[in-house]
Amino acid sequence: MNRGMRLDAEAIGSGLTSQRVRDRLVERLRASGIEDERVLRAIGTVPRHLFVDEALAMRAYEDTALPIGHGQTISQPWVVAKMTEALLQTAPRKVLEIGTGSGYQAAVLAALGLEVHTVERIGELLRSARKRFRQIGLEVRSKHDDGYVGWAENAPFDAIMVTAGGAAVVDALLDQLSPGGALIAPVGSATSQELLRLVKHEDGRVERQMLAPVVFVPLLPGTID
Repeated sequence: MNRGMRLDAEAIGSGLTSQRVRDRLVERLRASGIEDERVLRAIGTVPRHLFVDEALAMRAYEDTALPIGHGQTISQPWVVAKMTEALLQTAPRKVLEIGTGSGYQAAVLAALGLEVHTVERIGELLRSARKRFRQIGLEVRSKHDDGYVGWAENAPFDAIMVTAGGAAVVDALLDQLSPGGALIAPVGSATSQELLRLVKHEDGRVERQMLAPVVFVPLLPGTID
C-alpha cells in the first residue's frame, strides 16, 4: 500500500462518506467475487467521494458508475476492483492507464504501491485529477494526450489498463507492453463490450481471457483542452 497517502478531514469523510460506509462497500465487493485482499484494502482506503462532484458525494460508495462531466463517468467500484485484480496477476511494477477520467482508478493503482503513468485526452478532467492526487499525497505521473498513442517515451510497461471501450485493442498499446505483461481493456460496440485480459508472451503470442460483460464510454482519438 502506498505509504504516502494523506487523508485530511475532507478525505476521511463523515456520514455517507465515512470509513464505515467504505467498509460496507468492501464487503459487498468481497461478496460479489473480488478475492484479492490488496485490492479490497485499496478500495477501502482511497476516498472515492473526492473523485466525484460534491453534489454526488453521498452516492460515492454505492456500487455504481457516476457522471463526472464531459460525457465521462467514474467506473463502478466492482469494475475498478475486477480490472485491478486482473492487472495484479502478473505482478507489475510500472503501469500505464489510458483514460484518467476522475483519477480514481489511477489512485487505487498508486495506493497499491505501483508506479502509475496515466494519459487523459480531456484537459479539464486531467487538471482536476491532478489536484486530487496532490490532495491525498499520491504520486501519479500524468499526461494530456491522445490515448491511442499511449506513452511511448516511458514504455515499456509491465501492465496497461484501458478505461474506455473500443472495437479492438489498440496495436500501439500492445507494442508498449513488456513481454509477460498484461493489458486489461473493454472491447466491443458502444452498447456491448467484453472486459478482456491479454497477456503478451515472450514469443510475441497474445493470450486472451474474457473477464466480464461491461459497458464503458468510447475510446476517442485526439485531445480537448
